[in-house]
Amino acid sequence: MDKKIKSEIHKLCESSKINYLASVNEDGFPQMKAMLTMKQNNMKEHFFSTNTSSKRVSQFRKNPKASVYYCEPDGFKGVLFTGLIEIFTDHDTKAFFWREGDEIYYPKGVDDEDYCIFKFTAETANYYDGEGGISTHAIKELM
Repeated sequence: MDKKIKSEIHKLCESSKINYLASVNEDGFPQMKAMLTMKQNNMKEHFFSTNTSSKRVSQFRKNPKASVYYCEPDGFKGVLFTGLIEIFTDHDTKAFFWREGDEIYYPKGVDDEDYCIFKFTAETANYYDGEGGISTHAIKELM
């Protein structure tokens, strides 16, 4: 893999404050939601927090297929990851990702039953360079 592409994808993931997470609804249609990335590891694993009572949680419990899109709106660059979601509700995982200010969303703290963590594990990535170029990569190529 071209080192420049790998660097561009990594930079895009690091700089993007908001990304878009897509799930599949009960009728088989994709649904997208803007999310804040809590952490991402080498472009393979991406972590998000959300409400356990949310529509996304019930959708991912039925169908863990997902995609995550990071973009640079001014330059039209973006990367689309496809893979699978896991849902974590255990204390240790939630405590690891807990941030000051999260109590606004989860007033009972780390052990709030309405607080969970999504772990998205990417299998492929499509990178759009903003100049019409698209490249598709297996995630192992990006590691």
